[in-house]
Amino acid sequence: MQETTIILTNKQIGHKIKRMAFQVYETNIKETEVIIAGIKENGFQLAEKLKTEVEKISPLKVTLCEVYIDKKKPTNPVKTSIDLSELKNKSLLLVDDVLSTGTTLIYGVKHFLEIPLKQFKTAVLVDRNHKKYPVKADFKGISLSTSLNENVEVIFDKNNCRAILE
Repeated sequence: MQETTIILTNKQIGHKIKRMAFQVYETNIKETEVIIAGIKENGFQLAEKLKTEVEKISPLKVTLCEVYIDKKKPTNPVKTSIDLSELKNKSLLLVDDVLSTGTTLIYGVKHFLEIPLKQFKTAVLVDRNHKKYPVKADFKGISLSTSLNENVEVIFDKNNCRAILE
């Protein structure tokens, strides 16, 4: 059986999300609205949690957008729950749970570059520092140097969120 290590507890994840929410607000202080686009599944769950925290601390109107990327074949067409034309000239934050090689994030970024945005930022809960693409997270919960054969997983259970290293 593979050994697992908890790298972020539920409480720590809550603190990281609050800090990231303040960064989102500070970056968008002159805006009235921000779009938080979460990459399907865990990225979207993180986006939902960020939305809640941003709305608690700021007057910003936050619109959620779910981004559908095939993580096994990221060159397949990317889809979003909001039509791209609705995002024009708005501030956008692309969110995923873990940044490993940067493949998912770079294809997500590429998709949104087709429209003019006021501002475009990225956020991840865990940045693993193994990038194969020139992409970075503007906001991150934690940077973690791991070996390539280790896996980081974020689990969003109702009252027991955690990030684990396997």
